[in-house]
Amino acid sequence: MVKQAGKFILLAILLSSGLLCKAQDNIIDQIIWVVGDEAILKSDVEKARQMMLSRGERIEGDPYCLIPEQLAVQKLFLDQAKIDSIDVPTAEVSRGVTRQENMVIANLGSKEKVEEYLQASMSQLREEWREEIRNGYLVSEVKKKLVGKKSSLTPSEVRRYYAQLPQDSLPYIPTTVEVQIITNEPIVPLAEIDKVKERLRDFTNRVNAGESFSTLAIMYSEDGSAQNGGETGFSGRASWVTEFSNMAFSLNDPKKVSNIVETEYGFHIIQLIERRGDLINVRHILLRPKVPEAEFEKAIAKMDSIAKDIKQNKFTFEDATVLSFDKDTRKNNGLMVNRRESSNYGTPRFLKEELPPAVAIAVDKLKVGEVSAPFRMKTDNGKEVVAIVKLRSRTEGHVANVSDDYQALKEIVEAHKQEEILRKWLQTKIKDTYVFIDENWRNCDFQYSGWIKDNSTNKIK
Repeated sequence: MVKQAGKFILLAILLSSGLLCKAQDNIIDQIIWVVGDEAILKSDVEKARQMMLSRGERIEGDPYCLIPEQLAVQKLFLDQAKIDSIDVPTAEVSRGVTRQENMVIANLGSKEKVEEYLQASMSQLREEWREEIRNGYLVSEVKKKLVGKKSSLTPSEVRRYYAQLPQDSLPYIPTTVEVQIITNEPIVPLAEIDKVKERLRDFTNRVNAGESFSTLAIMYSEDGSAQNGGETGFSGRASWVTEFSNMAFSLNDPKKVSNIVETEYGFHIIQLIERRGDLINVRHILLRPKVPEAEFEKAIAKMDSIAKDIKQNKFTFEDATVLSFDKDTRKNNGLMVNRRESSNYGTPRFLKEELPPAVAIAVDKLKVGEVSAPFRMKTDNGKEVVAIVKLRSRTEGHVANVSDDYQALKEIVEAHKQEEILRKWLQTKIKDTYVFIDENWRNCDFQYSGWIKDNSTNKIK
């Protein structure tokens, strides 16, 4: 990271910033922070704020203090990622873009509403999300490297931590719920499937005639990898679903296009880019058949009938899970398992914000044991399904105690130790890095000290 030399870069940036600034609805974009040789613009802060709100995130405190500092911290971690030469798996980023798109659409209601709210086309947003997710991955990897492996905490350490806390400082365990789910996928007419296959065959013919596969992917693919020309990045067999993996690893000629392959995500054609031992890099185009609204209405009517029969005790919710299309929960009485990185990972317990948005809305209205009305939701693979849920349990928020919340307390102690390691590293990094903050953006209660410096000496005031 550039230190004292950053002052000269800053001068160049400030002198040229007039080229970057333009009046827009009486708001002038400007450089508000510089971290090393990286500038943070006022528009960067506003864009981040809008994105957080679009995902339904709650912003604690003044966003115009909180967000610039978060962006500055991210730049410090990204600088370390460059030093450590950390690579980002393209497939990981593509999956993240798809998840992000589904989450934002579910929160705001439709692609059109997303574009209107964020004032950008979906293709522009995907590119921004790609960069955001890539940076998030790099930051996460740097943090893992800094804190190392999790230490083996003993029960006595956890109890000692709990005992030394004042009563008014005991951690609060938020309300968690356990949810069972049954889903139904509306029938896709064969005519719609035929349309998709015909389009993919046309793409294959166009590639064989000399057109660029990657250009077609950018223009038409419905996968998050579209903005990268459909490229997945080097991956092993286990990185993809079986059908896609088998087809991809059967390819030998980079000039040829695969046959059409169907997966739970839709229909694909694939082109080999390169092999490296047990890893392979391919590009693909994904198309999903469109489901007519009439089929959704049929699925809703079917699920409504199932929900009514459950409520009339004709059979139980657990009995009805054999009808579910959700392969992850069907054999577990429909019980959802938390796959979000949190203290609830791998358990059936969810915080409200850890549930899919549509499920969270449905559960919020239920009492324990009640079954919801049918609703539509997006799955992780991008499909829209109709679902009903049952609230299996709700554990109200409470002050933590060792007997009931040992695992949660253990996670808190571990997180506390890791946070201290990262805080010490960041404070050293801030001290050794050139930082400039515009006068109008300094009046903040920052999380970390040392941001505001005497820029003539690069020393903390």
